[in-house]
Amino acid sequence: MLIAGRRLVAVALGLILSFGFAAPALAADGEGLAGRPSDATITFFCFGVMIFFVAFVIIASVIQGRLDSRKERARADLERLRRP
Repeated sequence: MLIAGRRLVAVALGLILSFGFAAPALAADGEGLAGRPSDATITFFCFGVMIFFVAFVIIASVIQGRLDSRKERARADLERLRRP
């Protein structure tokens, strides 16, 4: 368990350092990989971020509701089997 944790920390640190060193080369003079950002590009990107989080909350709530109902169903089955 401890070895896996150390490996995870090493991989995360390596990714952070590599992205940190690559960022200036990929964003010279305000240009990223997609070119110079315009107002429309930034607006659509922000709309995409908002849609992602709304969809994530809805999907996570549906999953949680199904898991809760499954847990309650299992709990009711156990109670039913315990009673003589």
